[in-house]
Amino acid sequence: MSIDLKTLENSPRMLFEVPLKPLAGSRIQPTGFPDLGAATYSAPDGQGGTVPTLLVESAQSMANRLEAVCWDDASNDIVPELKGLPYVKVNLIGLSDQENTTTSFLEFHRLNSPYIMNGITSDGKSFAEVLKPELGLGSASAAQKRAGKTKAEAATEEASSDKEPGDVAGVVNLRKLAAVCFKYDPNSLIHGVFLEKIAGRLRHPRALSAFIEATGVERVDSGGVKFDRVLPKPSVAKVDAKGGYGNVPFHRTEFTAQNITAYFSIDLAQIRGYGLGVEAEQLLTALSLWKVRKFLDSNMRLRTSCELEVLNATSIQGKRPTGFVLPEANDLANSIRELIQKNQSRFAAPAVTELTWNNPKG
Repeated sequence: MSIDLKTLENSPRMLFEVPLKPLAGSRIQPTGFPDLGAATYSAPDGQGGTVPTLLVESAQSMANRLEAVCWDDASNDIVPELKGLPYVKVNLIGLSDQENTTTSFLEFHRLNSPYIMNGITSDGKSFAEVLKPELGLGSASAAQKRAGKTKAEAATEEASSDKEPGDVAGVVNLRKLAAVCFKYDPNSLIHGVFLEKIAGRLRHPRALSAFIEATGVERVDSGGVKFDRVLPKPSVAKVDAKGGYGNVPFHRTEFTAQNITAYFSIDLAQIRGYGLGVEAEQLLTALSLWKVRKFLDSNMRLRTSCELEVLNATSIQGKRPTGFVLPEANDLANSIRELIQKNQSRFAAPAVTELTWNNPKG
């Protein structure tokens, strides 16, 4: 069955707060940050006090995990439920003897990836050059034209530059940006897009945001040793631990928690603000809900020592709007298939835009 999304027409946002628990034991291993370690802090407890809190998974990491449910690593292809949804694929040349590809689903900056922006179409244009007229922007900066560069050289250099081009003065049409992103990669409108390689003001924030937080946490410190049964004292062979030899002790910090909660927020007002029409809005909303459901239905193995599951998987109730129940993944997939067909005229043809990126150092 498909999902009736008309009940959400007057809601500015959707919010889910999903209680989780460790799959085995009581310890969890949180995300860590270079030079910082685990993110621990005191959060308000709602009664005038504070409670020790831990960031289990950050918003940026959750965006990657929610995108990952769209891709089948085994077949190196989009999952069957989303066939027909537009995205950009790049054939990477000159990196190795093997076939290398990447896509806008897999790239950390989505459409703004340098492999995509500098990727070349079948007619010899960079993807940045293809997008500019569709966005209503000039094809090359005045400075580059004065320098006597060819159109292709200007496009490639401009796409790889960190500076905003000189010929994008005036009002940037963000609705046109939304239409272009929807044409080539609707996923980018869900997780955010920033085309700073074309113009620094071409951006939409995340419509779907998520993070996992634990409260009432306690540290669990433990340790171990990397055991070398050949050279426990590597100095006898005139080698050392820098080369990976010898017994190397280590420590690790895990946590226990009274409560673990996954938070998901879908900005319906932002999706409507793209100005794409009802059927496009419904596709973006259904796709966002499907991502949430697929992530919660997965093994949620965030790290070696952090595998979680939903505390009560029988019914996942929305916090806002109240009474909304997160549909099953199959029902959402049926709605997505119908909405992909209804939005065909807005998509690139073919749906998968193929580019070629050549290693400039190759």
